[in-house]
Amino acid sequence: MLKFYYAPKSCALASHIALEEAGAKYETVRLNLAANQQREAAYTAINPKGRVPSLETERGVLTETPAILAFIAQSHPAARLAPFDDPFTFAEVQAFNAYLCATLHVAHAHKYRGYRWADEESSFADMRRAAPRAVGACFELIESMMFKGPWVMGEAYTICDPYLFTVAGWLEEDGVDPKSVPRIIDHRKRMAERPAVRRALAAEAG
Repeated sequence: MLKFYYAPKSCALASHIALEEAGAKYETVRLNLAANQQREAAYTAINPKGRVPSLETERGVLTETPAILAFIAQSHPAARLAPFDDPFTFAEVQAFNAYLCATLHVAHAHKYRGYRWADEESSFADMRRAAPRAVGACFELIESMMFKGPWVMGEAYTICDPYLFTVAGWLEEDGVDPKSVPRIIDHRKRMAERPAVRRALAAEAG
């Protein structure tokens, strides 16, 4: 059975939703990031990066949200969470998720984890001030150029959708006006109605 390590209100929600969408058999381990459980030896032995999510499989541990999402989709083909019969479209799925991981999430992290990039408090303040602009620019690009509708990749629901839903949950916290991205907000509302999303959210709230 899969073992999924997560923390509430983190990017791990995307993988949690995908596990539910896939009908996967898995168990969860909740980490308290505020208590730095992700840096304790028991967890870094599983994921030396000291971050969530992690997915323990019979072949080893997977980390990084795009990789975990792809693994879930490929391991549960009946759920049809990715277009594996079309190499180009699957590459587009991977490109979208890579953008969320490597660009949007990093812009978001500058507001809270400036210590990763600088040492001076004044630098942290600059990053916090710049975060709404940087994150907003990412969402504006998704809204205008990357989101096909009604789901991220068009008519088919894919592993891009729980990932976008997860990061779109940070919009207001990051100081981005939801009115500037109406298509993303509509997507967020429709995602919240899906049974798998409700199950994952309920589990993380418990």
